[in-house]
Amino acid sequence: MRCGPRVIGLLLLIAAAPFVQDSLAAGGVSDDALAHSVQQLRDSIGRWSVQTEFLNEDGSVAKSVAGTYEFAWVVRDRVVAGRSDIPELQQTAGILFYINGKQSKIEMVSVGADGMLWVMSGPLGGEQRLSQEFATANGGKGRLRFTRSSVSANAFESRMEYTEDGGKTWKPGNRQRFTRLAG
Repeated sequence: MRCGPRVIGLLLLIAAAPFVQDSLAAGGVSDDALAHSVQQLRDSIGRWSVQTEFLNEDGSVAKSVAGTYEFAWVVRDRVVAGRSDIPELQQTAGILFYINGKQSKIEMVSVGADGMLWVMSGPLGGEQRLSQEFATANGGKGRLRFTRSSVSANAFESRMEYTEDGGKTWKPGNRQRFTRLAG
């Protein structure tokens, strides 16, 4: 009996599943934390209408724009691929959302036309992710912080804050409201 590449790939995934689970358990990751992060991936699948409000330092809305996000499985319960479109700003970005079992993290990476790769990481089971550090215009250390909240089956919110002083103070960046689109 001959097996095609898809069958062989599926057999390898099935064979590797216990080792993935063992590596997560060995890293001190609770089953609840892993289950919560897997559910975050599952909940993201589909198309979303997104309202983004860019915020002034006092928290007031400076600008509001509409867009869409779309997510689909690459590796079930581990990796999601997506796309973000904000027509008014002429912005499109590619997204990977995944579980990094070896480091006990849930991560999202995003890259747009400018080629800047943003990596946002947080602990498994959490609702907050931090970007990598970057140099600010005034020579400080900057970072972005994303917090997901008000989660339901068909909606959630995301708040982005930023720091320019290595995390001593955080300022409002934007607030997004995601609403699931039918279909």
